Amino acid sequence: MTAPALPLAGRVAAVTGGTSGIGLALVRGLADAGADVAPVSRRQEQVDAAAAEVETRGRKSARVTADVGDRQSLEAAAGTIVSQLGKIDILVNCAGITKRTPTLDVSDDEWSSILGTNLTGTWRACQVFGRHMLERGYGRIINIASLASFVGLFEVAAYTASKAGVAGLTRALAVEWGSRGVNVNAIAPGVYRTALNAALLDGTERGKEFLLRTPLKRFGKVEELAGACVFLASEAASFVNGEVLTVDGGFLASGVNQ
Repeated sequence: MTAPALPLAGRVAAVTGGTSGIGLALVRGLADAGADVAPVSRRQEQVDAAAAEVETRGRKSARVTADVGDRQSLEAAAGTIVSQLGKIDILVNCAGITKRTPTLDVSDDEWSSILGTNLTGTWRACQVFGRHMLERGYGRIINIASLASFVGLFEVAAYTASKAGVAGLTRALAVEWGSRGVNVNAIAPGVYRTALNAALLDGTERGKEFLLRTPLKRFGKVEELAGACVFLASEAASFVNGEVLTVDGGFLASGVNQ
């Protein structure tokens, strides 16, 4: 009996913010599903390490740096990926930042930085990579939304506004580009433990509240987002467009938990 074909065999993916955290987990998942993957971020050494992980999985990669705040760098990255890997079928937008600050204390610079990376950066990458997809008549764009796309989170107003914007941008592009062969969807992760937030989740009242609100009674592992990403990037999701797929252990379904 022959093994089933990998769902993304023959596809090429670019992942912004693809060298750490959720982005790196999705790079690994896409490669394991058969795609050639170019992890894109600002630091060459991190790009090299992530690209090497793709290659150890038997896939091709491209070593390109770019900043979602710099259009020319994104255009150069897209050109290099197409030159080296032949095309771009899939774009995953993972670049993002956050900072907890009481709203009255948020400076203009802090607000602009968070909105500029999370929302404007996502739009800019969609525009640059989406142009190539629209010219080919095929593409899958997967943005990273958040629980904050749906509910307010305490003292992260800029982040919440940016991620609500990502959900709206996803729907708008799905309406505009779907008829031209490019499906645009998003994943909204719940609460996932990473090296950056472990102390917050394990040692604070905020972490306890996140856990209480999650019916599975644990935090997610970043690898658990890969399945949703592979699904949205594959032909299994050929009629899925404009969707924000929540992978949150039941957080948004949660009311009273005890």
